[in-house]
Amino acid sequence: MDGVSVEQEQPAQTEHADVRPAMLDFVDFRHHAHMPITDAETDAMTASIADIKTSDAFVIAMNPPIRLLLSALRSLLDLWRKRPKCPYTLYVVVMALMTAAATIFIQWGMYSEPSYDDPNAVDDTTKALNSVNGQLTRFVAQMWLSGDGASDLKLNWLLNFLALGMIYLVLVFVLNRFWVATAVFAIVMSVYAVANSIKMVLRNEPILPSDLSFISSGNGGEISSFIPEDSQALVDGTITMLVWLTVICLILQFLDGRRCVIPFHWWRPFRNVRTVIGNLTRFVAAGTSIALLCSFTWTLSIPGAWGYEWAKSWGDVPQPWSATGDATINGAVINFLRLTHPKIMDKPEGYSRETMEALAKKYARQAKATNQTRANNLTDSTVIMVLSETFSDPTRVPGISLLEDPMPNIRTVKDSTTSGLMLSPGYGGGTANIEYQTLTGLDLALFDDSMQSIYQELVPHQKSPYSFNQIWNARYGKTGSTAFHPYYKNMYLRDTDYKKFGFDHFYTLDSDPAITHQDRIDNNPYVSDAAAYQNVLDQVNKESHPQFLQLVTMQNHMPHDGWYNDNQFWDANVSENLGDGERYAVNTYIKGLSLTDQATADFLNQLNTMDKPVTVIFYGDHLSSDYVTAASDKNNTLTLHETDYFIWSNQASGAAGAGVKLDPATANTNYTSPNYFMAMASEHMNTKVSPYLQFLSSVRADLPAVERLVLGAGGFTDDTSTTYLDGNGNPIKRKNLSKEQRQLLKEYRLIQYDMTAGKNYLAGTSFFGMK
Repeated sequence: MDGVSVEQEQPAQTEHADVRPAMLDFVDFRHHAHMPITDAETDAMTASIADIKTSDAFVIAMNPPIRLLLSALRSLLDLWRKRPKCPYTLYVVVMALMTAAATIFIQWGMYSEPSYDDPNAVDDTTKALNSVNGQLTRFVAQMWLSGDGASDLKLNWLLNFLALGMIYLVLVFVLNRFWVATAVFAIVMSVYAVANSIKMVLRNEPILPSDLSFISSGNGGEISSFIPEDSQALVDGTITMLVWLTVICLILQFLDGRRCVIPFHWWRPFRNVRTVIGNLTRFVAAGTSIALLCSFTWTLSIPGAWGYEWAKSWGDVPQPWSATGDATINGAVINFLRLTHPKIMDKPEGYSRETMEALAKKYARQAKATNQTRANNLTDSTVIMVLSETFSDPTRVPGISLLEDPMPNIRTVKDSTTSGLMLSPGYGGGTANIEYQTLTGLDLALFDDSMQSIYQELVPHQKSPYSFNQIWNARYGKTGSTAFHPYYKNMYLRDTDYKKFGFDHFYTLDSDPAITHQDRIDNNPYVSDAAAYQNVLDQVNKESHPQFLQLVTMQNHMPHDGWYNDNQFWDANVSENLGDGERYAVNTYIKGLSLTDQATADFLNQLNTMDKPVTVIFYGDHLSSDYVTAASDKNNTLTLHETDYFIWSNQASGAAGAGVKLDPATANTNYTSPNYFMAMASEHMNTKVSPYLQFLSSVRADLPAVERLVLGAGGFTDDTSTTYLDGNGNPIKRKNLSKEQRQLLKEYRLIQYDMTAGKNYLAGTSFFGMK
């Protein structure tokens, strides 16, 4: 040993021996910190450890400070390894508490404080029971107060709890990080609960699955504009709560020694039996939870299916005609899931190519006979279809008394031309469904009850849906039809749907180019009707040939928030028993109607000076939901679903409608539903018809109004959601329909099914052609 003793060599060997475990601990640290070690790094460290035996330089480099640092890292690693794992029982408790809180928060948004004509006449107990807290308590507590029989069980709160639990489980097993899943669940459910509450305030309607397309289509930035001032505190408080909850969950995820709910390893998944079992368990748990949620959701709206029957056994009683009633009674969560996978229509008995071709020939023969008595063509005139947002005569609303008529001009027009009342399916909302019926002639009542928003659930998925503007397109090409809406183009997916319908241009606030006239009145955030009409007038003058023009106004859209500087209806509204909030909104709304009345009169006067034939189909889509007092009485249901309409032609129309008023007694014009407007216009204008228009005229003659209402039954329907009215506006029970009426409804179902859910056999016939 060149004069060096064994004792002198030993310290260096000991020092080398101390370094190797330190390096191994460092490698172990990298592994547990989930920092992958490459093959190159492994080879390098192996070589370094081997070199320790012969490298004096390494010995010198491993001085005491570095050894101290490595020792500290090793101690920290040991401490980190020993951090406690949260028990699964804690996960279960947290899940139960979070799910219960979400269920209550969501359902809370379905209720509102009641108003009383005479608060002193109502005892404190009744007030407490009818308050928001009282209604929510009753919804939860009814599971303990229900009867002994299975049919009396009202476990609706528990059913909603379990439904949310399915969603929670999917998040837990898919993310495999309990506290992260908890944060995501809390955020999603809180946003849903707040949005549900705000929509109930604005439109008396809960959040629907179709509303999600509002966000996915790029309208997310517009949501804040719909938040009423009274709800801002709720939004701000919820955001603050979610920020704190998210922070807490992330900290708990970091501190929880159980990094994964189910042990799972992406790297080296087959390294041992335990790893294989953990990975398989994770996949099975995630797959099972997803399958359970999807299966329940997909079958919840189908009678006889397991989801429907299971929910029914827990007290679920579906109200498909009223999303609000369904969500209030059965729970907002169940209502939402029920509408997630809607059916279009059941296949009618006897549906086949032969059946549809036979119907096409039948009504082609009838159309040919009708056309022999008519000299005018529909496309010789410009037809303007005006959906006047929330327009309806307020003097027909029970409990409303006014000293001034807000619509004298339109009332005069109605007296001198074809007019009446339209049975609307909506109350305070549902505009797009009504608009769809006027443009297509199809009836909401014939679709499956789960179909809630046709523009969002049906039309985007159709290859070539039919609409009446295509009659003008067939004659004049792409410039045959144009649409206007002084708001945003993707609202209810109109931009997508109008393209499918074949409109050449759709002018909106955000179209390219944007709609030209955008004037507002005082503090009203929406474009005025006068400005909206001016856009249409410009288009009439722009083209030399007749056109089909579609206008959906916005001036009277909710919420009605004291917009106008000079409102005479603060004094002219002498209605009794209205709460201060209701009176405030109603007065704003009625002032808007007065402005619409004057703007409509000016619009018609300008059309009357033109030397080209023009016909206007004007209708209100639904009543305002401001009528809280009237809506609280079920006897008013029918009245609150009747809006005003008229069909008017200018002087240049001559025999094609000028000065015509169809006889209400023989033409059944006093009451109608929106699907009949184009057929009625062809009668008013005395124009030739297609077999399809002939069919609609035939149905209208026997069933003047057919509609599915969304505001309760009101005592005038039996066990169905469809309301039928005769020519005098009297309800007809389904069981009392005549043989002829039943046959027409059967044909209507066949035609509507073929056009929407079937094989579209009619498209290969002359059923829609004009000759």
